[in-house]
Amino acid sequence: MKTRIKEFRARHDLTQEALAKLVGVRRETIVFLEKGKYNPSLKLAYRIARSLGSTIDELFIFEDSDLE
Repeated sequence: MKTRIKEFRARHDLTQEALAKLVGVRRETIVFLEKGKYNPSLKLAYRIARSLGSTIDELFIFEDSDLE
C-alpha cells in the first residue's frame, strides 16, 4: 500500500512528531506508514485523514497486489 501522508503532512506544515501527537501514535508509526511498511487500522487511517483535512481514499492507495 502506498500513502500520500508525507505530501499532505507537508501541505499542513506538520512534522512526523506533530502528526503522531495529533493522532495518538508514536513518530515511528508515522515513519512506517509513510514508507508503506505498516497498514493502519481503519480507526487510525480515519484519524490521520481527518487531521490532514483529507479522506482515507486520498491518503491511502491500494493496489491489486495488496489484496493477495
